[in-house]
Amino acid sequence: MEIGDKKLELYISKAKSGNQSAFRYLLDTFWPAVYNYQLKRTQSENDAEDIAIQTFSKAFDKIDTYDEKFVFKTWLITISKNVHIDLLRKKNISIATDTSTEQEEQAYLVVDESPTPEDKIITEQNLAKLLRDIKKLKPKYQEVIQLRYFQELSYKEISTQINEPMNNVKVKLLRAKKLLAEIIKES
Repeated sequence: MEIGDKKLELYISKAKSGNQSAFRYLLDTFWPAVYNYQLKRTQSENDAEDIAIQTFSKAFDKIDTYDEKFVFKTWLITISKNVHIDLLRKKNISIATDTSTEQEEQAYLVVDESPTPEDKIITEQNLAKLLRDIKKLKPKYQEVIQLRYFQELSYKEISTQINEPMNNVKVKLLRAKKLLAEIIKES
């Protein structure tokens, strides 16, 4: 644990009990570190984003195994490094299994989060302007925003539609909403 960082300790504790705003805080705080670490390793923005999404998905899924004796950022980077190694292995042997059916079912039991400040900003916008702002996002983020807010699909339905584990969908949607809220605030 980072010495003297009671705020981080509190958010990790809340995340362990399933608090969505704590997950959002951890994602926002540590995204740049994980993303930049992978950007240096992969030399690809898309790969770095995909690995960061999977890293947070795995970390949030296993947050209860986090040991406070260790630095949280180091724990995330270790997960990220392992995700990257796993992806390289999968490319080499063409096997793609991210989560078990049991993990998918457990993720499905998590209640969809209540509206966040980002959700409120997004829904308050003029639709035409909102559509223009959405088009400024990368295609993978546009897709999850479209499926969630315009087609009103559940996380499980989005997971099936884009053929990704539900935890990845949740992290991708959190990230997309944050980026979209930033675009909206700037314009």
